[in-house]
Amino acid sequence: MMGLIVRRMLITMLLGILMGIAVNEISFLFVKSEAGRPPQRIELDIPKGTAEKLAHGQPNVTIPENIVFVIGDTLAVRNDDVADHHLGPLFIPAGTTASMTLTQANNLAYSCSFVPTKYIGLDVREPVDFFTRLYGIFIAGIPLGFLLALYSFLVWPIKPVAQVAI
Repeated sequence: MMGLIVRRMLITMLLGILMGIAVNEISFLFVKSEAGRPPQRIELDIPKGTAEKLAHGQPNVTIPENIVFVIGDTLAVRNDDVADHHLGPLFIPAGTTASMTLTQANNLAYSCSFVPTKYIGLDVREPVDFFTRLYGIFIAGIPLGFLLALYSFLVWPIKPVAQVAI
């Protein structure tokens, strides 16, 4: 009797983990984001003539206004313009490059002199690595396995074995 219970528990746990793998990996494929990559150096170029375009109310289409980063990314801003610019804590004189490493997950809104809205959004996320995905599989699969086991005992109860008197 105990062997039947243990076997059923192992089978339902395995089914739960397999279902967790399916749900997590399929959703990861569909919701693939910038967070599914290792940290890297991201370069942002301020093209020549940016300050003049902004003074005349023309947008600079080469610079995105919201960028997704992962913890550990380094944002390097190269200023090819004739005017000095700033991005949050970075001061970027004309013809130079400034950089910062993003160390915390956060949604940041920095003042920025080279976009028309005068601010730029930086979305810093936790990187989704192998262990994060494995954690998601187990956090979904193990409780699901227990639920499957519980329901299996309700739907197909294990009948007690009759004992023979000696």
